[in-house]
Parts: sequence; C-alpha cells; structure tokens
Amino acid sequence: MKLVKTSLLLLILSNTLLYAQQKQVCFSIDDLPVVNYGINTPEFHIQITEKLLSGLKKNEIQAIGFVNEGKIYDAKGKVIFFQKENLEKWLKYRMDLGNHTLRHKDFNNVDFSDYTVEILKGEKITKALLSKYNQEMKYFRHPFLHVGATQQRADSLENFLKNHKYITAPVTIDNEDYLFANAYQKVLIRKDSVLAHKIGKDYISYMEQKIFYYEKMSQALFGRQIPQILLIHASLLNADYIQALAEIYTKNEYKFTTMEQTMTDQAYETPITKFGRYGISWLDRWAISQGKTGDFFKGDPETPQYVVDLSNQK
Repeated sequence: MKLVKTSLLLLILSNTLLYAQQKQVCFSIDDLPVVNYGINTPEFHIQITEKLLSGLKKNEIQAIGFVNEGKIYDAKGKVIFFQKENLEKWLKYRMDLGNHTLRHKDFNNVDFSDYTVEILKGEKITKALLSKYNQEMKYFRHPFLHVGATQQRADSLENFLKNHKYITAPVTIDNEDYLFANAYQKVLIRKDSVLAHKIGKDYISYMEQKIFYYEKMSQALFGRQIPQILLIHASLLNADYIQALAEIYTKNEYKFTTMEQTMTDQAYETPITKFGRYGISWLDRWAISQGKTGDFFKGDPETPQYVVDLSNQK
C-alpha cells in the first residue's frame, strides 16, 4: 500500500513538473470585427471572420478578440447588422471578447477625458453580447499599445480601468503583422498570387523567429518560459494563415491557453517603472524597467524591406 501511495505521489509530481515546464501561448486578436484595408463588402468581412474562427477552432485555440465598436456603426450612428452578427460569431465559437476603444484613438495624442469616453462608448454592444452568452467584459487592450507616456498618466488610466472592472491585457509577443497584412491584400487585389504566397511564407518564418526572440527574453528576465500573449490582427492574411501560425506554435511545443489562465502567472505582476511614448511588448517594458539596454535587445527579427515598401505603396 505504501508503495502504491509513493508511486501515485511521484506520478502527480512528475505531471505537475511537466505542466510547469509546458510552454503556453494565448492568441489575442485586435481590431475586430475585421481589418479590411478599404474593402467594405459584407462578403469580405464574413469571409475573414469565418476563416479565422474556423482555423482557431480546428486547432482548439480559445482566443480573445479586442473590439473597436466604431466599426459596427454606420455614418448615421446606426448599427450595421452584419458587423454585429460577425462579432457575435466569436462568442458562438466560444472565444472571448475585450474592449479596444470605440475608434482606436491614440492615448499619446488624446485628452484623458476624451480617451476614457472612448473606452465607455466602446463597450456597449460587446457587453450586451457577452451577457447573452453568460460572459462578462474583463479585458482592455490599449490601441497601439500606448499605455501612457509618463507614470502619472499611465497610473491615472490604470485606476480608471480598475474602477470600471477592467484588467489590462498585456502583449508579450509583439510584431508587425499589420505590415505583412497590408502588403498581402494589396498584391492579391492585383491578382499576383505568386507574390502573395511569398509574403505569406515569409510572414510565417518571421513569426517563428519572433517566438525564439521573446523566448530568449523570457529566459533572460525570469529564468524560465513564461506563458506568452501573442498579438495579431483580424486581417485577411491571418485568416488565410491561421493554420500555419498555429502549426509553428505546436511545432515549438506550445499549449494554447486563455487570457485568464495566462494572467495568473506571477510574471504579469512584475512592476513597470519606466514609461515613454512607445508601444512595445511587456517583456520589453519589464526589461527597460530593470535597466536593460543595448545588446539585451539585439536580434529582434525585422520585417523584410520589400514588405514594408509594398505596405507603404498607395
């Protein structure tokens, strides 16, 4: 009997150790319902939403989408039915939703009072939909990842969010997926499928390099792999490549997890003491706050110049 108990204890301990070592990532997707780069047809929006959600579900990824509710209203302030319906699909697929302000205004360039109004106006439809599915609005994501250029401004906003029962949703794996997405859609409009394929292939390679870069930073700051939070956007590129994106995380031994589970890790209690106008990963923020400089940040993968040039074309 004693031998059985000992064996059971060892099994529990080994499973606990395995879980502790398991790399984890939360997929967070900004600018819902869709980043359309100028294509406003219902069919296009529905295509992106359904491909993105199908890919997430296939890979058992319980993502969180951050909503710009201004996209759900027309010029007269009336709700656009298909946009609201697209948003609700996220909840039908058992994803979560958070607040990303009404119209994605920049906290660096907006009065505090105007910005907080943007937050409250940006929660009405999403809160009602969450309630319909017995869920609550919990998380807020800063547009451009601009949290406040000074500690006083950042603290004021954080206090406002806490008073309105919001939790700030950090990002640890930051990237320039939006540049790839803009370039990708432009070449598809030109019907250049060969170049579009190259952009997609280079995007996945770039995103895998980002994994390695932020793993290295996590190890340097915490001596372990913390649960990561990936930021991507609700674009056609990510709808088309969500399967490939999931596969590089699976290949690199990641378990997909939720925002709530990720935020229980003590790493997310690490204080931030240095502030600026930048919009960067929380791993970068923690490093800067700990006085890291120069070589510590070497090796951050760069977006290929041809992608930057295509994205900037008018």
